[in-house]
Amino acid sequence: MSSSPTPLSSEIHRLYRDHHGWLLDWLRKRLRHADNAADLAHDTFVHILGKPQRVQELRQPRAWLSTVAHGLLVDRIRRQRVERAYLESIAHLSDAEVPSPDVQLILLETLARIDALLDGLPAKVRTAFLLSRLEGLGYKDIAAQMGISLSSVEKYMAQAIRHCYLARLDQ
Repeated sequence: MSSSPTPLSSEIHRLYRDHHGWLLDWLRKRLRHADNAADLAHDTFVHILGKPQRVQELRQPRAWLSTVAHGLLVDRIRRQRVERAYLESIAHLSDAEVPSPDVQLILLETLARIDALLDGLPAKVRTAFLLSRLEGLGYKDIAAQMGISLSSVEKYMAQAIRHCYLARLDQ
């Protein structure tokens, strides 16, 4: 039993047919690596499949595709940076201390989500938040370590918590 394509699936197919080649060329020029460009073009269309309602509203499909691809590229670069930092942090551990591959994957996913959640915060705000939440420091200890006032720590924490809350609402 085959089903006929829906108008939306036809729109997505048309978008892919009409613009995949252009997107691939656009990415090749920016990435200078054909395999990475192909992967990112694929990821862009997979991402679009998760938001099909947007396809019907498109007025400038190439601008939208390039924006989605750029966002995915930024996410990929951020994730690679987090992975490198994580691998450097466990490099000095003995074999018995190194988490299993399954646990490492969970940790990397969690770290990448935290990093994305905190993206856009000023450095001092991010540092205060991480010292509180990851290091378990109290506000007075954070103030002393960062060389700032207690009221600044309180302000930074409020800003970070508000940022995280709003970011979660966007997701």
